[in-house]
Amino acid sequence: VQLQAFGGGLVQSGGSLRLSCTASGSRFRVNTMRWYRQAPGKQREVVAVITSGGSTHYVDSVKGRFTISGDTAKNTVYLQMNSLKPEDTAVYYCNQNGMMGSSWGDYWGQGTLVTVSS
Repeated sequence: VQLQAFGGGLVQSGGSLRLSCTASGSRFRVNTMRWYRQAPGKQREVVAVITSGGSTHYVDSVKGRFTISGDTAKNTVYLQMNSLKPEDTAVYYCNQNGMMGSSWGDYWGQGTLVTVSS
């Protein structure tokens, strides 16, 4: 299973970006999808989670500004980011876990850079 993430870029403070991440593999049945981020000099942190049942969870710093959504039929997860702040600058990584055939797997995308200028 390979994950490809798209949508990063440079945006001014207060702007918006939408990230997407699609997992390849016709036999992959996704369970949980997450977005992480890692800012320079900081540890990677989970930003948002969506389960196969549609439950969502966010880190406090993005609540009310970011929205995670998913399309399990397409194995695609999105992250709509509004009201971006300079402190949101980071490399964003998508993560999906689930069943690949009869095996459980945990898969990562390559990361996409989000830069928010003040």
